Amino acid sequence: MLTIVGIFVSLFLIILILVRIPQENVGLSSFANNSNLLGSPGSAQRFLDILTVSLIVMYFLIAFKLNIQTN
Repeated sequence: MLTIVGIFVSLFLIILILVRIPQENVGLSSFANNSNLLGSPGSAQRFLDILTVSLIVMYFLIAFKLNIQTN
């Protein structure tokens, strides 16, 4: 069960990191301001940063736990 969760977390992290838009790109700013879908660009960036860091911590904890189980 923990292995399956680890696989999903790692795949979601890969997708999240690949999809991230550089801060220099004004496309995200104009899209967020016109549609109000993502809120303000600053809050969307902050949410993605918090999500990325929490998933990285979760990935390391799962990897550590699985490494201990195999030894």
